[in-house]
Amino acid sequence: MEILKIERALISVSNKIGAVELAKSLSKCGIEIISTGGTMKAIRAAGIPVTYVSDLTGFPEIMDGRVKTLNPKIHGGILAVRDNPEHVKQMEENGIKPIDLVVVNLYPFKSTIRKKDVTLAEAVENIDIGGPAMIRAAAKNFKFVTVITNPDKYEEIAKMISENGGVDYETRKKLSAEAFAHTADYDLMIAEYLSKVEG
Repeated sequence: MEILKIERALISVSNKIGAVELAKSLSKCGIEIISTGGTMKAIRAAGIPVTYVSDLTGFPEIMDGRVKTLNPKIHGGILAVRDNPEHVKQMEENGIKPIDLVVVNLYPFKSTIRKKDVTLAEAVENIDIGGPAMIRAAAKNFKFVTVITNPDKYEEIAKMISENGGVDYETRKKLSAEAFAHTADYDLMIAEYLSKVEG
């Protein structure tokens, strides 16, 4: 049962239930935490050390938050094949550090389109782009990265990390499958909405 040590985690969640508790548990294990806007503020307010994603990328969140994590310092850190010397070399050359754990859930598209009198423009603004990109990148690279999309898994994974320092291969693979199912459901919901809505 190959356990991969977790040293850096990225937490960027729309549904913040349990996120601060998870961050606290990870921080106690000596894990560096990176986070975006609202999530970062909640983690920081709880007195937990956290690095703002813009400080990591050297680039501000722009276009009303549409562009914040779509950056090589994030995606290179998630997608790098850690046992590929060329990938490791390119990380070093470009100042990219590995990200071992990605905790992301998506903009609330479903609850948005259920609102009475919701406009098409409002619905479109609740289509997450950076979130699915990070989820899919982490899920693709499950050999080296753990991805969590379901807050119900926080406690179980935090306990595993606390006891073992990381997450085993089979759990990473299972979480990867869950992550791809999550983004597939999300995209299907958007496709169905756009095919029916007028405007």
